[in-house]
Amino acid sequence: MSAGCGDCRGMTPTKGLTAAYRRVLWVVVALNFTMFVTESLAGYFGRSVALQADALDFLGDSLTYGLTLWVLDKSLGMRTTVALLKGLSLSVMAVGVLGYSAIRALKEVEPEPMTMGTVAILALLVNLGSALLLFRHRMGDSNVRSVWLCSRNDAISNIAVVVAAGLVAWTGSRWPDLAVAVGIAALFLHSSLQITRSALSERRMTESRAPVG
Repeated sequence: MSAGCGDCRGMTPTKGLTAAYRRVLWVVVALNFTMFVTESLAGYFGRSVALQADALDFLGDSLTYGLTLWVLDKSLGMRTTVALLKGLSLSVMAVGVLGYSAIRALKEVEPEPMTMGTVAILALLVNLGSALLLFRHRMGDSNVRSVWLCSRNDAISNIAVVVAAGLVAWTGSRWPDLAVAVGIAALFLHSSLQITRSALSERRMTESRAPVG
């Protein structure tokens, strides 16, 4: 993933790319929403904050990809507005995960490591498949790059949950689970900052090109 805009800043996909990108996004939306439901249930019954945070990540991705589908053919101004909303939503999710983690830290409830590890590996496989589908479409405006950021974050989060599951099983402690949840929240904030900066830069570029008078 390239965090910078380079020559692709504000790029509008060609018709052929848009058609291919739409098909890929529909597949990825379906995969992400399925994993949101799966991880939500597993996180609840497995008492894992990390799985629940990762499930929220899948939900956020589903919404992100859906919004990207909607604005593919819209104006650059509309696309930057949607990208700004994506950045804001990631910040809200980060705050929610941190708050929930703080509440769970006060309760002596240990997660179930087998559930954590199994579901996290399944989620990792889904995210790797999504990333492969999206790889050729990773360059573009802030909306296209936000999709790639989500894919990257997902893979990192899943690996972290797998590691946390092993540490929970080894130590018998809930703290690795909580630490990964906080780490996922930090990824949300980092991506929010990148997406917001890129969208604001594109908006300034659009305004500078607007005719005067």
